[in-house]
Amino acid sequence: MRGWHETRSSSSCAACKLLKRRCIPTCIFAPYFRSDEPKKFAKVHKVFGASNVSKILTEVPEEQREDTVNSLAYEAEARLRDPVYGCIGAIALLQTKMVELQHDLALAKARLARYANNNTSSSSSSSSCVENCVVNMSYGGLSFSAEQSSSDDITQYGYLCDFTHFPYPFKA
Repeated sequence: MRGWHETRSSSSCAACKLLKRRCIPTCIFAPYFRSDEPKKFAKVHKVFGASNVSKILTEVPEEQREDTVNSLAYEAEARLRDPVYGCIGAIALLQTKMVELQHDLALAKARLARYANNNTSSSSSSSSCVENCVVNMSYGGLSFSAEQSSSDDITQYGYLCDFTHFPYPFKA
């Protein structure tokens, strides 16, 4: 982004357009809020205010400003979608999903071990450690046992990998 001030056309940046002011060559917003992205600054301005964003950008070293603006834009979008939790809501959803997937993995490993043991054991009277093994994993204050669970339990409680309920679509 260095040198962008000189190559910039005469049009105002998105911030100056929204604030209805003349964009000067040393405008702090111009390198980060281009004129073709007016919604980006509008969201950041609505959540943080232009004055606060200006103060933040002047305090941050120049090499970190682009990352700072991207973080502010993401937080502003998340805050507008979810005024109470913002980004923390997305993080909490991902952590919950991670616990669910760890539980699914523990169940799958226990079933695989039981299946492998059933195929290799020659006598049904021999009791092995893997057959009697109970995989306990704490989940939301409850303890689930792989020995007691069935595939009906898994679909009933919704532990399958269903990512359709995420509120924030992640764009690459």
